[in-house]
Amino acid sequence: MSDRADRLEPIVKLTDAPTAEEEHAIGSGLARFNEEQSGIRDSRPLAVVVHDPQTNQPIGGLTGRTSLGLLFIDLFFIPANLRRDGLGSRLLRLAEDEARRRGCVNAVLYTINFQAPAFYERHGYRILGSVPCLPLGTSRIFMTKPLT
Repeated sequence: MSDRADRLEPIVKLTDAPTAEEEHAIGSGLARFNEEQSGIRDSRPLAVVVHDPQTNQPIGGLTGRTSLGLLFIDLFFIPANLRRDGLGSRLLRLAEDEARRRGCVNAVLYTINFQAPAFYERHGYRILGSVPCLPLGTSRIFMTKPLT
């Protein structure tokens, strides 16, 4: 008999609420694999957070990570009343500068066509491609920018 026949079948679970333990198992497993393949283990979270000046509560900002020479921008939100005064540009610049300090050579993100593609283009990002999504006429736009 083969080793495969002796093994128990793994349990597969679909969820919209993974536990911290489940997320850790997936993330740490992928990190180990990436390190084995690349010889580098440098993935680090990155956030630039905006706080309300009166309550000191977080009200927006940018989250992402750096890994293998790339800055990944995952989420970016600024309340409407704080837009158009350069705050978004400042947050993006802070994230990119920190990514450069960490040795990143490129940045990657996606946005939606009703969000901020023009904002990113003004800051040197170029479109890699887009994927249609819902509602009809909407697309996710994948963008990149050299950081060197």
